[in-house]
Amino acid sequence: MVADVKLAIIYYSATGTVHKMAQRLQESAEKAGAEVRLRQVTELAPAEAIASNAAWSQHFDTTKDEPRATADDVVWADAVLFGTPTRYGNVTSQLKQFIDTLGPQWAQGQLANKAYAGFTASMTEHGGQESTLLALYNTIYHFGGVVVAPGYTDPLKFADGNPYGVSHVTGGSNDAPLTDVQFAALDHLARRIVQIGGKLRA
Repeated sequence: MVADVKLAIIYYSATGTVHKMAQRLQESAEKAGAEVRLRQVTELAPAEAIASNAAWSQHFDTTKDEPRATADDVVWADAVLFGTPTRYGNVTSQLKQFIDTLGPQWAQGQLANKAYAGFTASMTEHGGQESTLLALYNTIYHFGGVVVAPGYTDPLKFADGNPYGVSHVTGGSNDAPLTDVQFAALDHLARRIVQIGGKLRA
């Protein structure tokens, strides 16, 4: 266990899949000894767009009172996990907007020398999961952060098959549940980011 490592899990989730992934990461990181802040970013979509999708509307209502991410959450952390659904092979506008507000902290060097990694979900198997994570990491390079991708550092990564982070395919109906394969990959990512975050802090 790596005690006292501070981990911020900052995510956007429309219909709940990335939210569930974030919750699993929180549980795993806390078991690894980390202090965790689980924060969702602010929803930007208009009310009519949310209302047009029952799952989106339900998730919005269920999580509307949960803590929102702030710049302080990133500055506070030794390690950061960003989560987002894929949108056309890229990060959602909701998460990107939050990241774009971090200019003052970036200018002061407060985002550098931390461990970062990402997690994502898409409806289809080749729906842009890897390109979404790679696009996210372009920002981390500008931060001066350390990308802590899982690679194939554990045999279980050959089951989920994503060396860039953790991803899940929700299927055409967008409701395929997370399986033991994704849970194992999320657990590994959490342990790894806590471990490396602790080493960077030291």
